[in-house]
Formats: sequence, structure tokens, C-alpha cells
Amino acid sequence: MFGAAVRRDGTPSPALRRRIAFAAGAAAQDPQALLFCSGAKGRFGPSEARVMADMLSASVAPERLYRDEASVDTLQTVAAATDFARARGIDQCIACTDRYHQPRVVMLFALFGMRATPILFPRTETPGNRPWLRMHLREAAAIPYDLVAGGWAAWRIRRSRRRPR
Repeated sequence: MFGAAVRRDGTPSPALRRRIAFAAGAAAQDPQALLFCSGAKGRFGPSEARVMADMLSASVAPERLYRDEASVDTLQTVAAATDFARARGIDQCIACTDRYHQPRVVMLFALFGMRATPILFPRTETPGNRPWLRMHLREAAAIPYDLVAGGWAAWRIRRSRRRPR
């Protein structure tokens, strides 16, 4: 589950609230699934991961919740989630994030050699809506950047694994 902003009062932003709700639904469908809540402390309140885990703890057993409070961006979250999954013998992730963010997330997981299936949120955005436009423009700029940065990071990881120790 990819983080999003936490408000000044410590409550989740609408984007984070959407992601939490969809993760809770996915967790209910698969009672064995582990939930990787990712997001460092932003400008306000507790970490995004803590807010997610706290809200999910009402419906999900604590041993299924893992908090990654170190990742500050999408690339770091994908790297941490991939490490988490591999350490547990998991070969596929289900990415819980908004539609505008999913192409970049799936691309990064692929660069790290992890299959990822996005949870398809219903469309809530409307063209011409300023936040919708801003998020799509941000993603359009982030995809080529993360293609290079993610490819470089994945290459370094693969290279380090091949080195004799």
C-alpha cells in the first residue's frame, strides 16, 4: 500500500483514505495476505505507514501488518516492498494506489523483477479537475525519471548479488 499525505491533525488525506479502504477490502478477500504499509513521516502528524496500519488494525490482525516508515517516495517503496516480499518467498505483489499512479508502480516492480497487479480503484477523477490534472502531469514527469532511476537501482542490486563475498 503506497502512502499519501497525512493532514496536520494526523488524519489521512482523501488519497490515503481511498488507499486504506481498498487495502482493507483486499485484505478481507484474502485472509492470508500480508499488508505492506509504506510511507515516512511527511510534513505533519505520524508517518503515513503508521496512519495506514492504525486504521487497518480495526479489521486486520496486527501480524498481517508491516510498517515501512523509511520510504519517502515511490521508488523507495517499491524497493522495500520487493525486499519484503522476496524475504518471505512471495513472488507477486498487489499494488494498492490510485489509478494515476499505477503505471509507474507496475513499471518499477517490473524493473525490480517482481510481478505486480494493481487494485483497480473506480474512477473518481474528472478531466479538467485541477488536482486530477496536477497528479497526471506529475506522473508524466515521474515515469521517465523513475525508469532511469529504478533501472539504475535494480541494476546495482543485481550486480551486488552476483559479486562473490
